[in-house]
Amino acid sequence: MNYLTQNWRLMKNAVTALSTSHNVVRIAKFVISLWRYLLALALCFCSNMASYAATTEVELDNLTWTEVQQRLVSGSTTILIPIGGTEQSGPYVALGKHNVRAYLLAQKIAQNLGNALVAPVIAYVPEGSIHPPVGHMRFPGTISIPDSAFESMLDATARSFKQHGFKNVIFLGDHGGYQKNMQKVALRLDHEWVNDSTCRVSALPEYYQAVSVSYVNTLRSRGFSMAEIGMHAGLADTALTLALDRSLVRTDALAHAAKPTEAEGVYGDPRHATEELGQLAVKQIIDASVAAIKRVTAAR
Repeated sequence: MNYLTQNWRLMKNAVTALSTSHNVVRIAKFVISLWRYLLALALCFCSNMASYAATTEVELDNLTWTEVQQRLVSGSTTILIPIGGTEQSGPYVALGKHNVRAYLLAQKIAQNLGNALVAPVIAYVPEGSIHPPVGHMRFPGTISIPDSAFESMLDATARSFKQHGFKNVIFLGDHGGYQKNMQKVALRLDHEWVNDSTCRVSALPEYYQAVSVSYVNTLRSRGFSMAEIGMHAGLADTALTLALDRSLVRTDALAHAAKPTEAEGVYGDPRHATEELGQLAVKQIIDASVAAIKRVTAAR
Protein backbone atom coordinates (compact mmCIF):
# COMPACT_ATOMS: atom_id res chain seq x y z
CA MET A 1 0.00 0.00 0.00
CA ASN A 2 2.93 2.41 0.68
CA TYR A 3 4.19 1.67 -2.84
CA LEU A 4 0.82 2.66 -4.34
CA THR A 5 0.65 5.84 -2.24
CA GLN A 6 4.12 6.86 -3.41
CA ASN A 7 3.13 6.37 -7.04
CA TRP A 8 -0.06 8.34 -6.48
CA ARG A 9 2.00 11.31 -5.27
CA LEU A 10 4.23 11.07 -8.33
CA MET A 11 1.21 11.07 -10.60
CA LYS A 12 -0.27 14.10 -8.81
CA ASN A 13 3.00 15.97 -9.36
CA ALA A 14 2.86 15.05 -13.05
CA VAL A 15 -0.66 16.47 -13.31
CA THR A 16 0.49 19.71 -11.64
CA ALA A 17 3.35 20.05 -14.10
CA LEU A 18 0.94 19.66 -16.99
CA SER A 19 -1.56 22.19 -15.61
CA THR A 20 -0.97 24.54 -18.53
CA SER A 21 -1.85 21.85 -21.05
CA HIS A 22 -5.29 21.74 -22.63
CA ASN A 23 -5.22 17.96 -21.97
CA VAL A 24 -4.98 18.38 -18.21
CA VAL A 25 -8.59 17.36 -17.51
CA ARG A 26 -8.31 14.23 -19.63
CA ILE A 27 -4.96 13.33 -18.01
CA ALA A 28 -6.34 13.90 -14.52
CA LYS A 29 -9.31 11.64 -15.19
CA PHE A 30 -7.01 8.93 -16.51
CA VAL A 31 -4.71 9.15 -13.49
CA ILE A 32 -7.63 8.99 -11.05
CA SER A 33 -9.08 5.98 -12.85
CA LEU A 34 -5.70 4.29 -12.82
CA TRP A 35 -5.32 4.94 -9.10
CA ARG A 36 -8.75 3.50 -8.36
CA TYR A 37 -7.91 0.41 -10.40
CA LEU A 38 -4.61 -0.13 -8.59
CA LEU A 39 -6.25 0.38 -5.20
CA ALA A 40 -8.94 -2.16 -6.02
CA LEU A 41 -6.27 -4.57 -7.23
CA ALA A 42 -4.31 -4.18 -4.00
CA LEU A 43 -7.41 -4.73 -1.87
CA CYS A 44 -8.30 -7.80 -3.88
CA PHE A 45 -4.78 -9.17 -3.47
CA CYS A 46 -4.83 -8.62 0.30
CA SER A 47 -8.23 -10.27 0.56
CA ASN A 48 -7.06 -13.28 -1.43
CA MET A 49 -3.94 -13.61 0.72
CA ALA A 50 -6.05 -13.55 3.89
CA SER A 51 -8.37 -16.14 2.43
CA TYR A 52 -5.42 -18.32 1.41
CA ALA A 53 -3.93 -18.08 4.89
CA ALA A 54 -7.23 -19.10 6.44
CA THR A 55 -7.40 -22.20 4.26
CA THR A 56 -3.79 -23.28 4.85
CA GLU A 57 -3.34 -22.37 8.52
CA VAL A 58 -3.34 -25.45 10.77
CA GLU A 59 -3.09 -23.85 14.21
CA LEU A 60 -6.51 -23.53 15.85
CA ASP A 61 -5.22 -20.60 17.91
CA ASN A 62 -4.70 -18.53 14.75
CA LEU A 63 -8.17 -19.06 13.25
CA THR A 64 -11.48 -17.33 13.92
CA TRP A 65 -14.54 -19.43 14.72
CA THR A 66 -15.97 -18.74 11.27
CA GLU A 67 -12.73 -19.92 9.66
CA VAL A 68 -12.83 -23.11 11.73
CA GLN A 69 -16.41 -23.65 10.62
CA GLN A 70 -15.37 -23.20 6.99
CA ARG A 71 -12.53 -25.67 7.40
CA LEU A 72 -14.90 -28.24 8.88
CA VAL A 73 -17.29 -27.82 5.96
CA SER A 74 -14.39 -28.21 3.51
CA GLY A 75 -13.33 -31.50 5.11
CA SER A 76 -10.74 -30.64 7.77
CA THR A 77 -12.45 -32.82 10.35
CA THR A 78 -9.40 -34.26 12.13
CA ILE A 79 -8.09 -32.44 15.18
CA LEU A 80 -4.64 -33.19 16.59
CA ILE A 81 -4.18 -32.60 20.32
CA PRO A 82 -0.48 -32.23 21.12
CA ILE A 83 0.37 -33.18 24.69
CA GLY A 84 3.67 -32.08 26.20
CA GLY A 85 4.54 -31.54 29.83
CA THR A 86 6.56 -29.14 31.92
CA GLU A 87 9.45 -31.02 33.48
CA GLN A 88 13.14 -30.87 34.19
CA SER A 89 15.51 -32.17 31.54
CA GLY A 90 18.82 -31.58 33.22
CA PRO A 91 20.98 -28.44 33.24
CA TYR A 92 21.13 -28.06 29.45
CA VAL A 93 17.58 -28.52 28.11
CA ALA A 94 14.68 -26.17 28.88
CA LEU A 95 11.66 -27.23 30.94
CA GLY A 96 9.23 -26.74 28.06
CA LYS A 97 10.92 -29.05 25.57
CA HIS A 98 7.94 -31.47 25.40
CA ASN A 99 5.48 -28.62 24.82
CA VAL A 100 7.46 -27.09 21.98
CA ARG A 101 8.23 -30.43 20.35
CA ALA A 102 4.66 -31.72 20.53
CA TYR A 103 3.26 -28.52 19.07
CA LEU A 104 5.77 -28.17 16.23
CA LEU A 105 5.56 -31.85 15.30
CA ALA A 106 1.75 -31.73 15.36
CA GLN A 107 1.87 -28.82 12.91
CA LYS A 108 4.13 -30.75 10.56
CA ILE A 109 1.90 -33.80 10.78
CA ALA A 110 -1.20 -31.72 10.07
CA GLN A 111 0.45 -30.07 7.07
CA ASN A 112 1.29 -33.50 5.67
CA LEU A 113 -2.24 -34.79 6.23
CA GLY A 114 -3.88 -31.80 4.58
CA ASN A 115 -7.20 -32.22 6.40
CA ALA A 116 -6.27 -31.64 10.04
CA LEU A 117 -6.03 -28.79 12.51
CA VAL A 118 -3.85 -28.54 15.62
CA ALA A 119 -5.30 -27.74 19.04
CA PRO A 120 -3.36 -25.74 21.66
CA VAL A 121 -0.74 -27.86 23.39
CA ILE A 122 -1.58 -29.43 26.75
CA ALA A 123 1.31 -28.48 29.03
CA TYR A 124 0.08 -29.77 32.40
CA VAL A 125 0.52 -33.51 32.86
CA PRO A 126 1.11 -36.06 35.63
CA GLU A 127 4.73 -36.03 36.81
CA GLY A 128 4.38 -37.91 40.08
CA SER A 129 3.79 -37.02 43.70
CA ILE A 130 4.10 -33.35 44.62
CA HIS A 131 4.54 -33.79 48.35
CA PRO A 132 6.69 -35.60 49.06
CA PRO A 133 8.22 -34.94 45.63
CA VAL A 134 9.28 -37.90 43.53
CA GLY A 135 10.88 -38.26 40.11
CA HIS A 136 11.08 -35.02 38.15
CA MET A 137 9.21 -33.16 40.89
CA ARG A 138 12.46 -33.17 42.85
CA PHE A 139 13.74 -30.48 40.47
CA PRO A 140 12.47 -26.86 40.46
CA GLY A 141 10.17 -25.92 37.59
CA THR A 142 8.46 -29.27 37.07
CA ILE A 143 4.65 -29.12 37.22
CA SER A 144 2.56 -32.16 38.12
CA ILE A 145 -1.19 -32.71 38.18
CA PRO A 146 -3.15 -35.79 39.35
CA ASP A 147 -3.97 -38.53 36.84
CA SER A 148 -7.67 -37.84 37.35
CA ALA A 149 -7.28 -34.14 36.49
CA PHE A 150 -5.27 -34.96 33.38
CA GLU A 151 -7.78 -37.53 32.18
CA SER A 152 -10.67 -35.14 32.84
CA MET A 153 -8.92 -32.50 30.74
CA LEU A 154 -8.45 -34.91 27.84
CA ASP A 155 -12.05 -36.10 28.16
CA ALA A 156 -13.53 -32.59 28.10
CA THR A 157 -11.24 -31.53 25.24
CA ALA A 158 -12.35 -34.46 23.08
CA ARG A 159 -16.02 -33.83 23.89
CA SER A 160 -15.61 -30.17 22.92
CA PHE A 161 -14.26 -31.03 19.49
CA LYS A 162 -16.95 -33.66 18.94
CA GLN A 163 -19.55 -31.02 19.73
CA HIS A 164 -18.10 -28.75 17.05
CA GLY A 165 -18.20 -31.41 14.35
CA PHE A 166 -14.72 -32.91 14.31
CA LYS A 167 -14.86 -36.58 13.33
CA ASN A 168 -11.40 -37.67 14.48
CA VAL A 169 -9.75 -36.61 17.71
CA ILE A 170 -6.10 -37.66 17.89
CA PHE A 171 -3.99 -37.48 21.06
CA LEU A 172 -0.27 -37.01 20.33
CA GLY A 173 1.80 -37.57 23.47
CA ASP A 174 5.46 -36.48 23.52
CA HIS A 175 6.11 -38.00 26.95
CA GLY A 176 6.09 -41.66 27.95
CA GLY A 177 4.66 -41.26 31.44
CA TYR A 178 1.05 -40.57 30.47
CA GLN A 179 0.63 -42.82 27.42
CA LYS A 180 -1.58 -45.16 29.47
CA ASN A 181 -3.79 -42.22 30.51
CA MET A 182 -4.29 -41.21 26.89
CA GLN A 183 -5.25 -44.74 25.93
CA LYS A 184 -7.64 -45.00 28.86
CA VAL A 185 -9.53 -41.84 27.88
CA ALA A 186 -9.67 -42.76 24.19
CA LEU A 187 -11.01 -46.26 24.90
CA ARG A 188 -13.57 -44.94 27.38
CA LEU A 189 -14.94 -42.36 24.95
CA ASP A 190 -15.02 -44.76 22.01
CA HIS A 191 -16.93 -47.24 24.19
CA GLU A 192 -19.38 -44.52 25.21
CA TRP A 193 -19.83 -43.46 21.59
CA VAL A 194 -19.98 -46.97 20.16
CA ASN A 195 -23.44 -46.28 18.70
CA ASP A 196 -22.53 -42.78 17.58
CA SER A 197 -20.37 -42.84 14.47
CA THR A 198 -19.91 -39.08 14.25
CA CYS A 199 -16.62 -39.02 16.18
CA ARG A 200 -13.84 -41.33 17.29
CA VAL A 201 -10.86 -40.76 19.57
CA SER A 202 -7.40 -42.23 19.14
CA ALA A 203 -4.35 -42.12 21.39
CA LEU A 204 -1.65 -42.57 18.76
CA PRO A 205 1.06 -44.92 20.07
CA GLU A 206 3.02 -44.67 16.81
CA TYR A 207 4.00 -41.09 17.59
CA TYR A 208 5.84 -41.99 20.80
CA GLN A 209 7.10 -45.34 19.52
CA ALA A 210 8.86 -43.55 16.69
CA VAL A 211 11.05 -41.88 19.32
CA SER A 212 11.33 -44.58 21.96
CA VAL A 213 11.87 -47.51 19.57
CA SER A 214 12.55 -46.63 15.94
CA TYR A 215 14.78 -43.64 16.62
CA VAL A 216 16.72 -45.48 19.31
CA ASN A 217 17.36 -48.33 16.88
CA THR A 218 18.55 -45.85 14.26
CA LEU A 219 21.00 -44.29 16.68
CA ARG A 220 22.31 -47.69 17.75
CA SER A 221 22.86 -48.61 14.11
CA ARG A 222 25.08 -45.53 13.85
CA GLY A 223 27.28 -46.73 16.67
CA PHE A 224 25.85 -44.91 19.66
CA SER A 225 25.49 -46.88 22.88
CA MET A 226 22.39 -47.02 25.07
CA ALA A 227 24.43 -45.30 27.77
CA GLU A 228 24.73 -42.29 25.44
CA ILE A 229 21.23 -42.47 23.93
CA GLY A 230 19.70 -42.60 27.37
CA MET A 231 16.16 -42.58 28.70
CA HIS A 232 15.80 -38.91 29.58
CA ALA A 233 17.73 -35.78 28.56
CA GLY A 234 20.38 -37.94 26.90
CA LEU A 235 21.60 -37.91 23.32
CA ALA A 236 18.29 -38.90 21.72
CA ASP A 237 16.19 -36.45 23.72
CA THR A 238 18.60 -33.56 23.22
CA ALA A 239 19.14 -34.16 19.50
CA LEU A 240 15.40 -34.15 18.80
CA THR A 241 15.04 -30.91 20.73
CA LEU A 242 17.91 -29.33 18.80
CA ALA A 243 16.29 -30.25 15.51
CA LEU A 244 13.03 -28.53 16.40
CA ASP A 245 14.10 -25.52 18.46
CA ARG A 246 17.80 -25.00 19.07
CA SER A 247 17.12 -22.21 21.57
CA LEU A 248 15.85 -24.78 24.08
CA VAL A 249 19.33 -26.34 24.44
CA ARG A 250 22.23 -24.61 26.18
CA THR A 251 24.69 -25.66 23.52
CA ASP A 252 27.61 -23.49 24.65
CA ALA A 253 27.49 -24.80 28.21
CA LEU A 254 26.96 -28.37 27.03
CA ALA A 255 29.99 -28.20 24.73
CA HIS A 256 32.26 -27.63 27.70
CA ALA A 257 30.46 -29.83 30.21
CA ALA A 258 31.49 -33.06 31.85
CA LYS A 259 29.08 -35.97 31.46
CA PRO A 260 25.86 -34.99 33.29
CA THR A 261 24.71 -37.30 36.05
CA GLU A 262 21.42 -38.74 37.25
CA ALA A 263 21.68 -36.45 40.25
CA GLU A 264 21.37 -33.59 37.75
CA GLY A 265 18.29 -35.15 36.16
CA VAL A 266 20.04 -36.66 33.13
CA TYR A 267 19.81 -40.33 32.16
CA GLY A 268 22.17 -40.63 29.19
CA ASP A 269 24.92 -38.51 27.67
CA PRO A 270 23.78 -35.56 25.52
CA ARG A 271 27.22 -34.22 24.66
CA HIS A 272 27.29 -35.71 21.14
CA ALA A 273 23.75 -34.66 20.25
CA THR A 274 23.40 -32.77 16.96
CA GLU A 275 20.61 -31.20 14.99
CA GLU A 276 21.36 -33.58 12.13
CA LEU A 277 20.77 -36.61 14.35
CA GLY A 278 17.57 -35.03 15.62
CA GLN A 279 16.24 -34.55 12.10
CA LEU A 280 16.23 -38.34 11.73
CA ALA A 281 13.74 -38.50 14.61
CA VAL A 282 11.62 -35.69 13.20
CA LYS A 283 11.18 -37.57 9.92
CA GLN A 284 10.43 -40.86 11.67
CA ILE A 285 7.81 -39.28 13.92
CA ILE A 286 6.08 -37.48 11.06
CA ASP A 287 6.11 -40.46 8.70
CA ALA A 288 4.89 -42.93 11.34
CA SER A 289 2.19 -40.59 12.66
CA VAL A 290 0.82 -39.60 9.26
CA ALA A 291 0.61 -43.23 8.16
CA ALA A 292 -1.07 -44.27 11.41
CA ILE A 293 -3.62 -41.45 11.31
CA LYS A 294 -4.51 -42.27 7.73
CA ARG A 295 -5.05 -45.91 8.71
CA VAL A 296 -7.16 -45.00 11.72
CA THR A 297 -9.35 -42.50 9.89
CA ALA A 298 -9.76 -44.67 6.78
CA ALA A 299 -11.08 -47.54 8.90
CA ARG A 300 -13.97 -45.44 10.20
